[in-house]
Amino acid sequence: MKEKEVFGTAGYAEQATILFAQYENFDMAESLKPVVGFFPAKPSQILDIGAGTGALAAWFAGHGHNVVAVEPVRQFREPARLAHPERNICFIDDSLPDLKAIAQQNQRFDLITLNAVWMHLDAKRRETAMGNISSLLRYGGRVFISLRHGIVPQGRQMFQISPTETVELASRHGLVKIHQSQTESIQAENRKNGVSWTKLLFESQV
Repeated sequence: MKEKEVFGTAGYAEQATILFAQYENFDMAESLKPVVGFFPAKPSQILDIGAGTGALAAWFAGHGHNVVAVEPVRQFREPARLAHPERNICFIDDSLPDLKAIAQQNQRFDLITLNAVWMHLDAKRRETAMGNISSLLRYGGRVFISLRHGIVPQGRQMFQISPTETVELASRHGLVKIHQSQTESIQAENRKNGVSWTKLLFESQV
């Protein structure tokens, strides 16, 4: 029986092998340079939503954090478990906007990351997701969201989302913007095609 495809994940299962190798070779420190100063300095509880290959989760784990890595695409999640067997990473099959499995754990996080994820949700799902994300944060906890701007790869499902809209949506759920920056894609082909990213950091005030 064919697996039910989670909204927004079109094209990833079919290209998982190629994308896995590609994503694992990203320079995470370079990609995170504009925002790394806003991440927790001491060991903390982190939720990485749309963890993909687990590269970001592993980067956090290597800095002493405990990470719950949510990934709905099995073709990423299972190899990620093998590639990153660190004890302080827990891979979970769950997805936006509801995050039902995470909600059942009654856990609160110091940092929630959505790196190259938000653009896969339509407006209705973004509204639901932001409320659920906010409810999973500790007071003073932070959310990192990156927004992709530019052409959509063939076979994928993405929406063009403005930083202004995202900031306003976050504000309605008690999240205050503390950082915004614009960067080029770290992938040469995407840079050539004019792809850029907005990096946003929010802090919970509820």
